[in-house]
Amino acid sequence: MAKIKTKWICLNCGYETTGYLGKCPDCGEWGSLTEEKLQKNDNKKGLTVNINFKSEPQLLKNIEIDDAMRFSTGLSEFDRVLGGGLVRGSLVLIGGDPGIGKSTLVLQSSGNIAKKGIKVLYASAEESARQIKLRANRLNVDSENLYIYAETNLDEIQTNINNIKPDVVIIDSIQAVYNSGLTSSPGSVSQVRECCNILMNIAKTCGITVIVVGHVTKDGMIAGPKVLEHMVDTVLYFEGERYKSYRLIRTIKNRFGSTNDVGVFNMEDDGLVEVTNPSELFLAERCESITPGSVVIATSEGTRPLLVEIQALVGPTSYASPRRVATGIEYNRVLQILAVLEKRVGLNLSKHDVYINVVGGINIQEPAADLGVALAVATCARNVIVDPETVIIGEIGLSGEIRSVRQLELRINEAAKLGFKKAIVPKASLPLKNSPKEIKIIGVSRLIEAIASSIPVKEMQNEF
Repeated sequence: MAKIKTKWICLNCGYETTGYLGKCPDCGEWGSLTEEKLQKNDNKKGLTVNINFKSEPQLLKNIEIDDAMRFSTGLSEFDRVLGGGLVRGSLVLIGGDPGIGKSTLVLQSSGNIAKKGIKVLYASAEESARQIKLRANRLNVDSENLYIYAETNLDEIQTNINNIKPDVVIIDSIQAVYNSGLTSSPGSVSQVRECCNILMNIAKTCGITVIVVGHVTKDGMIAGPKVLEHMVDTVLYFEGERYKSYRLIRTIKNRFGSTNDVGVFNMEDDGLVEVTNPSELFLAERCESITPGSVVIATSEGTRPLLVEIQALVGPTSYASPRRVATGIEYNRVLQILAVLEKRVGLNLSKHDVYINVVGGINIQEPAADLGVALAVATCARNVIVDPETVIIGEIGLSGEIRSVRQLELRINEAAKLGFKKAIVPKASLPLKNSPKEIKIIGVSRLIEAIASSIPVKEMQNEF
Protein backbone atom coordinates (compact mmCIF):
# COMPACT_ATOMS: atom_id res chain seq x y z
CA MET A 1 0.00 0.00 0.00
CA ALA A 2 1.36 3.36 -1.01
CA LYS A 3 2.21 5.69 1.82
CA ILE A 4 -0.17 8.62 2.18
CA LYS A 5 1.72 11.88 1.86
CA THR A 6 0.92 14.66 4.26
CA LYS A 7 1.89 18.28 4.80
CA TRP A 8 1.76 20.64 7.76
CA ILE A 9 -0.10 23.92 7.36
CA CYS A 10 -0.10 26.91 9.72
CA LEU A 11 -3.61 27.82 10.84
CA ASN A 12 -2.61 31.44 11.30
CA CYS A 13 -0.85 32.36 8.05
CA GLY A 14 -1.15 29.30 5.75
CA TYR A 15 2.58 28.46 5.73
CA GLU A 16 3.23 24.90 4.43
CA THR A 17 6.01 22.50 5.35
CA THR A 18 6.68 18.77 4.96
CA GLY A 19 7.36 18.14 8.64
CA TYR A 20 6.09 19.31 12.00
CA LEU A 21 7.56 22.45 13.52
CA GLY A 22 6.69 23.74 16.95
CA LYS A 23 6.94 27.35 15.78
CA CYS A 24 5.80 28.65 12.39
CA PRO A 25 8.84 30.17 10.58
CA ASP A 26 6.60 32.66 8.77
CA CYS A 27 4.34 34.23 11.42
CA GLY A 28 6.11 33.03 14.60
CA GLU A 29 3.04 31.36 16.18
CA TRP A 30 3.63 28.35 18.42
CA GLY A 31 1.61 25.14 17.96
CA SER A 32 -0.30 26.50 14.96
CA LEU A 33 0.72 23.82 12.41
CA THR A 34 -1.83 21.12 11.57
CA GLU A 35 -1.37 17.98 9.46
CA GLU A 36 -3.35 17.41 6.24
CA LYS A 37 -3.29 14.80 3.46
CA LEU A 38 -1.79 15.67 0.10
CA GLN A 39 -3.69 13.20 -2.08
CA LYS A 40 -6.62 14.47 -4.15
CA ASN A 41 -9.91 12.82 -5.05
CA ASP A 42 -9.87 12.16 -8.82
CA ASN A 43 -13.32 10.59 -8.92
CA LYS A 44 -15.09 13.92 -9.18
CA LYS A 45 -13.72 17.16 -10.46
CA GLY A 46 -14.97 20.48 -9.24
CA LEU A 47 -17.41 22.31 -11.49
CA THR A 48 -16.82 25.82 -12.70
CA VAL A 49 -19.23 28.64 -13.25
CA ASN A 50 -19.92 29.64 -16.83
CA ILE A 51 -18.21 32.85 -17.86
CA ASN A 52 -20.40 34.91 -20.14
CA PHE A 53 -17.84 37.45 -21.17
CA LYS A 54 -14.17 37.63 -22.03
CA SER A 55 -12.03 39.92 -19.96
CA GLU A 56 -9.54 42.06 -21.86
CA PRO A 57 -7.05 44.76 -20.82
CA GLN A 58 -8.63 48.22 -20.75
CA LEU A 59 -7.29 51.73 -20.51
CA LEU A 60 -7.98 53.29 -17.12
CA LYS A 61 -9.61 56.36 -18.69
CA ASN A 62 -12.02 54.16 -20.67
CA ILE A 63 -13.37 52.26 -17.65
CA GLU A 64 -16.84 53.51 -16.76
CA ILE A 65 -18.35 53.45 -13.28
CA ASP A 66 -22.08 53.97 -12.77
CA ASP A 67 -24.36 54.18 -9.76
CA ALA A 68 -25.46 50.58 -10.32
CA MET A 69 -22.09 49.35 -9.00
CA ARG A 70 -23.47 49.69 -5.45
CA PHE A 71 -26.81 48.66 -4.02
CA SER A 72 -28.25 49.00 -0.52
CA THR A 73 -28.81 46.12 1.89
CA GLY A 74 -31.88 47.83 3.33
CA LEU A 75 -30.05 48.34 6.65
CA SER A 76 -28.42 51.77 6.83
CA GLU A 77 -26.06 50.69 9.62
CA PHE A 78 -24.88 47.75 7.51
CA ASP A 79 -24.46 50.05 4.49
CA ARG A 80 -22.40 52.43 6.64
CA VAL A 81 -19.70 49.87 7.43
CA LEU A 82 -19.71 48.62 3.83
CA GLY A 83 -18.90 52.11 2.60
CA GLY A 84 -22.35 52.90 1.19
CA GLY A 85 -23.71 49.47 0.28
CA LEU A 86 -22.65 46.23 -1.38
CA VAL A 87 -20.44 46.46 -4.48
CA ARG A 88 -21.27 44.19 -7.41
CA GLY A 89 -18.64 41.50 -7.89
CA SER A 90 -17.23 41.90 -4.37
CA LEU A 91 -16.48 39.20 -1.79
CA VAL A 92 -17.47 40.07 1.79
CA LEU A 93 -16.45 38.05 4.86
CA ILE A 94 -18.48 38.38 8.09
CA GLY A 95 -17.14 36.86 11.31
CA GLY A 96 -18.49 36.72 14.84
CA ASP A 97 -19.07 34.58 17.92
CA PRO A 98 -21.60 31.72 17.79
CA GLY A 99 -25.16 32.93 18.37
CA ILE A 100 -24.25 36.62 18.02
CA GLY A 101 -26.67 37.09 15.08
CA LYS A 102 -24.63 36.62 11.89
CA SER A 103 -27.29 34.48 10.20
CA THR A 104 -29.99 36.91 11.30
CA LEU A 105 -28.06 39.82 9.78
CA VAL A 106 -27.49 38.17 6.39
CA LEU A 107 -31.05 36.80 6.20
CA GLN A 108 -32.58 40.20 6.96
CA SER A 109 -30.28 41.83 4.41
CA SER A 110 -31.02 39.19 1.76
CA GLY A 111 -34.76 39.70 2.29
CA ASN A 112 -34.42 43.47 1.83
CA ILE A 113 -32.27 43.02 -1.28
CA ALA A 114 -34.66 40.47 -2.82
CA LYS A 115 -37.61 42.86 -2.41
CA LYS A 116 -35.86 45.22 -4.84
CA GLY A 117 -35.99 42.62 -7.60
CA ILE A 118 -32.42 41.39 -7.08
CA LYS A 119 -32.01 37.59 -7.11
CA VAL A 120 -30.44 36.18 -3.95
CA LEU A 121 -29.24 32.61 -3.35
CA TYR A 122 -28.88 31.79 0.35
CA ALA A 123 -26.78 28.60 0.64
CA SER A 124 -26.81 27.26 4.19
CA ALA A 125 -24.40 24.50 5.11
CA GLU A 126 -25.40 24.36 8.78
CA GLU A 127 -29.20 24.59 8.80
CA SER A 128 -32.02 22.94 6.90
CA ALA A 129 -34.39 24.88 4.66
CA ARG A 130 -37.17 24.49 7.26
CA GLN A 131 -35.01 25.99 10.00
CA ILE A 132 -34.27 29.00 7.80
CA LYS A 133 -37.99 29.30 7.01
CA LEU A 134 -38.80 29.45 10.72
CA ARG A 135 -36.31 32.25 11.21
CA ALA A 136 -37.59 34.04 8.11
CA ASN A 137 -41.14 33.97 9.50
CA ARG A 138 -39.92 35.49 12.75
CA LEU A 139 -38.05 38.21 10.86
CA ASN A 140 -40.94 38.83 8.42
CA VAL A 141 -38.67 37.97 5.48
CA ASP A 142 -40.50 36.86 2.33
CA SER A 143 -39.73 37.47 -1.33
CA GLU A 144 -40.11 35.77 -4.70
CA ASN A 145 -36.45 36.50 -5.49
CA LEU A 146 -34.94 34.81 -2.43
CA TYR A 147 -33.80 31.20 -2.94
CA ILE A 148 -32.89 28.98 0.02
CA TYR A 149 -30.55 26.04 -0.58
CA ALA A 150 -29.31 23.74 2.19
CA GLU A 151 -26.11 22.14 0.86
CA THR A 152 -22.54 21.54 2.01
CA ASN A 153 -21.03 20.53 -1.36
CA LEU A 154 -19.64 23.59 -3.10
CA ASP A 155 -19.85 21.84 -6.49
CA GLU A 156 -23.63 21.55 -6.11
CA ILE A 157 -23.84 25.17 -5.04
CA GLN A 158 -21.96 26.17 -8.20
CA THR A 159 -24.39 24.17 -10.31
CA ASN A 160 -27.33 26.07 -8.82
CA ILE A 161 -25.54 29.36 -9.36
CA ASN A 162 -25.35 28.41 -13.06
CA ASN A 163 -29.06 27.54 -13.14
CA ILE A 164 -30.50 30.41 -11.09
CA LYS A 165 -27.96 33.09 -12.12
CA PRO A 166 -28.36 35.15 -8.90
CA ASP A 167 -26.97 38.62 -8.32
CA VAL A 168 -26.06 37.88 -4.67
CA VAL A 169 -24.83 34.61 -3.16
CA ILE A 170 -24.63 34.03 0.61
CA ILE A 171 -22.57 31.15 2.03
CA ASP A 172 -23.31 30.26 5.67
CA SER A 173 -20.70 29.25 6.59
CA ILE A 174 -17.36 28.87 4.78
CA GLN A 175 -16.07 26.37 7.36
CA ALA A 176 -18.98 23.97 6.71
CA VAL A 177 -18.81 23.73 2.90
CA TYR A 178 -16.31 21.53 1.09
CA ASN A 179 -14.86 20.98 -2.36
CA SER A 180 -15.10 17.35 -3.53
CA GLY A 181 -11.78 17.71 -5.33
CA LEU A 182 -9.99 17.61 -1.96
CA THR A 183 -9.98 14.69 0.49
CA SER A 184 -9.49 16.80 3.60
CA SER A 185 -12.45 17.34 5.91
CA PRO A 186 -14.64 20.49 5.84
CA GLY A 187 -13.20 23.29 7.91
CA SER A 188 -9.59 22.31 7.30
CA VAL A 189 -7.10 24.89 6.06
CA SER A 190 -7.00 23.42 2.54
CA GLN A 191 -10.80 23.27 2.22
CA VAL A 192 -11.39 26.79 3.55
CA ARG A 193 -8.72 28.28 1.33
CA GLU A 194 -9.79 26.39 -1.81
CA CYS A 195 -13.50 27.11 -1.32
CA CYS A 196 -12.82 30.80 -0.73
CA ASN A 197 -10.66 30.89 -3.88
CA ILE A 198 -13.51 29.37 -5.94
CA LEU A 199 -16.00 31.90 -4.54
CA MET A 200 -13.60 34.73 -5.30
CA ASN A 201 -13.38 33.59 -8.95
CA ILE A 202 -17.18 33.45 -9.14
CA ALA A 203 -17.47 36.99 -7.79
CA LYS A 204 -14.83 38.52 -10.05
CA THR A 205 -15.57 36.73 -13.33
CA CYS A 206 -19.39 36.80 -13.17
CA GLY A 207 -19.98 40.05 -11.29
CA ILE A 208 -21.85 38.26 -8.50
CA THR A 209 -21.71 39.70 -4.99
CA VAL A 210 -20.71 36.96 -2.55
CA ILE A 211 -21.22 37.23 1.22
CA VAL A 212 -19.41 34.60 3.28
CA VAL A 213 -20.06 33.93 6.97
CA GLY A 214 -17.04 32.70 8.93
CA HIS A 215 -16.55 31.13 12.35
CA VAL A 216 -14.15 32.62 14.88
CA THR A 217 -11.54 31.00 17.10
CA LYS A 218 -11.37 31.23 20.89
CA ASP A 219 -9.12 34.27 20.44
CA GLY A 220 -11.86 36.06 18.50
CA MET A 221 -10.14 35.77 15.09
CA ILE A 222 -11.80 34.36 11.98
CA ALA A 223 -10.99 30.65 11.78
CA GLY A 224 -8.72 29.52 8.96
CA PRO A 225 -5.46 30.88 7.58
CA LYS A 226 -4.87 34.62 7.54
CA VAL A 227 -4.68 34.40 3.76
CA LEU A 228 -8.48 34.05 3.82
CA GLU A 229 -8.78 37.69 4.92
CA HIS A 230 -6.31 38.76 2.23
CA MET A 231 -8.38 37.14 -0.54
CA VAL A 232 -11.67 38.88 0.23
CA ASP A 233 -12.54 42.51 -0.44
CA THR A 234 -14.19 43.32 2.89
CA VAL A 235 -13.80 41.84 6.37
CA LEU A 236 -16.47 42.62 8.97
CA TYR A 237 -16.66 41.56 12.61
CA PHE A 238 -20.07 41.22 14.25
CA GLU A 239 -19.69 41.53 18.00
CA GLY A 240 -21.55 42.28 21.19
CA GLU A 241 -21.85 41.33 24.84
CA ARG A 242 -23.58 38.02 25.52
CA TYR A 243 -25.86 39.60 28.12
CA LYS A 244 -26.54 42.83 26.23
CA SER A 245 -29.09 43.32 23.47
CA TYR A 246 -27.05 45.64 21.26
CA ARG A 247 -24.65 44.47 18.54
CA LEU A 248 -21.74 46.23 16.85
CA ILE A 249 -20.44 45.54 13.37
CA ARG A 250 -16.91 46.76 12.65
CA THR A 251 -14.92 47.03 9.44
CA ILE A 252 -11.46 45.46 9.59
CA LYS A 253 -10.72 45.64 5.87
CA ASN A 254 -12.59 47.39 3.07
CA ARG A 255 -11.35 47.95 -0.47
CA PHE A 256 -14.37 50.10 -1.28
CA GLY A 257 -14.68 52.34 1.77
CA SER A 258 -13.42 53.37 5.19
CA THR A 259 -12.17 50.87 7.76
CA ASN A 260 -13.05 53.06 10.74
CA ASP A 261 -16.85 52.99 10.76
CA VAL A 262 -19.05 51.00 13.11
CA GLY A 263 -22.71 50.03 12.86
CA VAL A 264 -24.94 49.62 15.90
CA PHE A 265 -27.95 47.30 16.12
CA ASN A 266 -30.31 46.24 18.86
CA MET A 267 -31.31 42.56 18.94
CA GLU A 268 -35.05 42.19 19.46
CA ASP A 269 -37.60 39.38 19.05
CA ASP A 270 -38.29 40.28 15.43
CA GLY A 271 -34.61 40.63 14.48
CA LEU A 272 -31.98 43.34 14.37
CA VAL A 273 -33.18 46.93 14.72
CA GLU A 274 -30.91 49.78 13.71
CA VAL A 275 -29.78 52.23 16.39
CA THR A 276 -29.53 55.66 14.81
CA ASN A 277 -28.43 57.37 18.06
CA PRO A 278 -26.11 54.97 19.90
CA SER A 279 -25.00 57.61 22.41
CA GLU A 280 -28.53 57.79 23.76
CA LEU A 281 -28.52 53.99 24.08
CA PHE A 282 -25.29 53.89 26.10
CA LEU A 283 -26.41 56.67 28.44
CA ALA A 284 -30.01 55.46 28.87
CA GLU A 285 -29.39 53.81 32.26
CA ARG A 286 -27.25 56.55 33.75
CA CYS A 287 -28.34 57.29 37.32
CA GLU A 288 -30.02 60.61 37.95
CA SER A 289 -28.19 60.95 41.27
CA ILE A 290 -24.61 60.98 40.02
CA THR A 291 -22.06 59.43 42.36
CA PRO A 292 -18.32 60.18 42.63
CA GLY A 293 -16.24 58.47 39.95
CA SER A 294 -18.77 58.78 37.11
CA VAL A 295 -17.98 60.84 34.00
CA VAL A 296 -19.17 60.97 30.40
CA ILE A 297 -16.64 60.96 27.57
CA ALA A 298 -17.02 61.47 23.82
CA THR A 299 -15.22 58.73 21.95
CA SER A 300 -15.17 58.19 18.20
CA GLU A 301 -15.71 55.06 16.13
CA GLY A 302 -14.58 56.07 12.67
CA THR A 303 -16.75 58.99 11.60
CA ARG A 304 -19.35 58.32 14.33
CA PRO A 305 -19.05 60.03 17.74
CA LEU A 306 -20.27 58.03 20.74
CA LEU A 307 -20.97 59.28 24.25
CA VAL A 308 -20.36 56.65 26.92
CA GLU A 309 -20.12 56.65 30.69
CA ILE A 310 -16.90 55.69 32.49
CA GLN A 311 -17.11 54.63 36.13
CA ALA A 312 -14.24 54.32 38.59
CA LEU A 313 -14.15 52.77 42.04
CA VAL A 314 -11.23 53.51 44.37
CA GLY A 315 -10.95 52.00 47.84
CA PRO A 316 -8.36 50.85 50.39
CA THR A 317 -6.72 47.56 49.50
CA SER A 318 -6.51 44.49 51.67
CA TYR A 319 -3.66 42.99 49.64
CA ALA A 320 0.10 43.55 49.69
CA SER A 321 -0.08 44.99 46.19
CA PRO A 322 -3.22 46.92 45.13
CA ARG A 323 -5.49 45.55 42.41
CA ARG A 324 -5.96 47.26 39.06
CA VAL A 325 -8.98 46.08 37.03
CA ALA A 326 -9.99 47.59 33.68
CA THR A 327 -13.09 46.61 31.70
CA GLY A 328 -13.67 48.10 28.27
CA ILE A 329 -10.34 49.92 28.08
CA GLU A 330 -6.76 48.77 27.65
CA TYR A 331 -5.20 47.69 30.93
CA ASN A 332 -1.73 49.13 30.24
CA ARG A 333 -3.30 52.46 29.33
CA VAL A 334 -5.00 52.58 32.72
CA LEU A 335 -1.70 51.89 34.50
CA GLN A 336 -0.11 54.77 32.60
CA ILE A 337 -2.92 57.16 33.58
CA LEU A 338 -2.64 56.15 37.25
CA ALA A 339 1.12 56.78 37.14
CA VAL A 340 0.53 60.29 35.76
CA LEU A 341 -2.04 61.00 38.50
CA GLU A 342 0.45 60.00 41.20
CA LYS A 343 3.43 61.88 39.76
CA ARG A 344 1.87 65.02 38.23
CA VAL A 345 -1.18 65.55 40.47
CA GLY A 346 0.10 64.07 43.75
CA LEU A 347 -2.73 61.57 44.13
CA ASN A 348 -1.34 58.62 46.11
CA LEU A 349 -2.96 55.37 44.93
CA SER A 350 -0.30 52.95 46.13
CA LYS A 351 -2.57 51.60 48.90
CA HIS A 352 -5.85 51.68 46.97
CA ASP A 353 -7.55 49.25 44.61
CA VAL A 354 -8.72 50.85 41.36
CA TYR A 355 -11.54 49.49 39.20
CA ILE A 356 -12.41 51.03 35.82
CA ASN A 357 -15.53 50.11 33.83
CA VAL A 358 -16.89 51.41 30.53
CA VAL A 359 -20.66 51.16 30.95
CA GLY A 360 -22.54 49.26 28.26
CA GLY A 361 -19.82 46.77 27.40
CA ILE A 362 -18.26 48.81 24.60
CA ASN A 363 -14.47 48.57 24.12
CA ILE A 364 -12.65 51.89 23.75
CA GLN A 365 -9.44 51.81 21.73
CA GLU A 366 -8.53 55.46 21.19
CA PRO A 367 -6.53 57.58 23.69
CA ALA A 368 -9.14 60.37 23.75
CA ALA A 369 -10.69 58.59 26.74
CA ASP A 370 -7.59 59.19 28.90
CA LEU A 371 -8.84 62.40 30.48
CA GLY A 372 -12.20 60.85 31.35
CA VAL A 373 -10.51 57.91 33.09
CA ALA A 374 -8.21 60.22 35.05
CA LEU A 375 -11.09 62.43 36.24
CA ALA A 376 -13.20 59.41 37.21
CA VAL A 377 -10.37 58.03 39.36
CA ALA A 378 -9.43 61.38 40.89
CA THR A 379 -12.99 62.37 41.85
CA CYS A 380 -13.78 58.93 43.27
CA ALA A 381 -10.59 58.96 45.35
CA ARG A 382 -11.51 62.36 46.84
CA ASN A 383 -15.28 61.66 46.99
CA VAL A 384 -16.37 64.60 44.85
CA ILE A 385 -18.78 64.68 41.92
CA VAL A 386 -18.07 65.79 38.37
CA ASP A 387 -20.65 68.19 36.98
CA PRO A 388 -23.21 65.76 35.41
CA GLU A 389 -23.73 68.08 32.43
CA THR A 390 -20.05 67.96 31.49
CA VAL A 391 -18.47 65.84 28.77
CA ILE A 392 -14.75 65.06 28.90
CA ILE A 393 -12.46 64.78 25.86
CA GLY A 394 -8.65 64.58 25.78
CA GLU A 395 -5.48 62.51 25.65
CA ILE A 396 -2.98 62.63 28.51
CA GLY A 397 0.77 62.74 28.00
CA LEU A 398 3.31 61.43 30.50
CA SER A 399 4.18 64.93 31.66
CA GLY A 400 0.54 65.62 32.51
CA GLU A 401 -0.23 67.68 29.39
CA ILE A 402 -3.57 67.35 27.56
CA ARG A 403 -3.04 66.54 23.88
CA SER A 404 -5.35 67.28 20.97
CA VAL A 405 -7.77 64.71 19.52
CA ARG A 406 -9.29 64.30 16.08
CA GLN A 407 -12.87 65.13 15.06
CA LEU A 408 -13.41 67.35 18.09
CA GLU A 409 -16.29 69.29 16.48
CA LEU A 410 -18.26 66.09 15.79
CA ARG A 411 -17.89 65.00 19.41
CA ILE A 412 -19.01 68.35 20.81
CA ASN A 413 -22.00 68.52 18.46
CA GLU A 414 -23.06 65.03 19.61
CA ALA A 415 -22.80 66.14 23.25
CA ALA A 416 -24.88 69.25 22.54
CA LYS A 417 -27.63 67.12 20.96
CA LEU A 418 -27.96 65.12 24.19
CA GLY A 419 -28.23 68.23 26.37
CA PHE A 420 -24.71 68.60 27.81
CA LYS A 421 -23.89 72.17 28.82
CA LYS A 422 -20.11 72.04 29.22
CA ALA A 423 -17.21 70.34 27.46
CA ILE A 424 -13.64 70.07 28.74
CA VAL A 425 -11.37 69.70 25.72
CA PRO A 426 -7.65 70.07 24.87
CA LYS A 427 -6.64 73.71 24.55
CA ALA A 428 -4.42 72.78 21.60
CA SER A 429 -7.54 71.94 19.55
CA LEU A 430 -9.11 75.38 19.98
CA PRO A 431 -10.53 77.51 18.50
CA LEU A 432 -13.18 75.55 16.62
CA LYS A 433 -14.68 76.74 13.34
CA ASN A 434 -18.26 75.71 14.05
CA SER A 435 -19.23 74.97 17.63
CA PRO A 436 -22.77 74.91 19.09
CA LYS A 437 -23.65 77.96 21.19
CA GLU A 438 -25.62 75.96 23.76
CA ILE A 439 -22.50 74.23 25.11
CA LYS A 440 -19.66 75.97 26.96
CA ILE A 441 -16.23 74.84 25.79
CA ILE A 442 -13.35 74.95 28.27
CA GLY A 443 -9.84 74.41 26.96
CA VAL A 444 -7.24 72.90 29.30
CA SER A 445 -3.56 72.23 28.76
CA ARG A 446 -2.68 70.39 32.02
CA LEU A 447 -4.35 67.57 33.92
CA ILE A 448 -4.63 69.62 37.12
CA GLU A 449 -6.54 72.30 35.18
CA ALA A 450 -8.99 69.71 33.88
CA ILE A 451 -9.67 68.43 37.41
CA ALA A 452 -10.35 71.95 38.66
CA SER A 453 -12.62 72.75 35.71
CA SER A 454 -14.75 69.61 36.00
CA ILE A 455 -15.69 69.95 39.68
CA PRO A 456 -18.23 72.51 40.91
CA VAL A 457 -16.67 75.23 43.07
CA LYS A 458 -18.69 74.28 46.17
CA GLU A 459 -17.20 70.76 46.08
CA MET A 460 -13.57 71.71 45.55
CA GLN A 461 -11.35 70.31 48.28
CA ASN A 462 -7.85 71.14 49.39
CA GLU A 463 -6.53 67.80 48.15
CA PHE A 464 -6.63 69.12 44.60
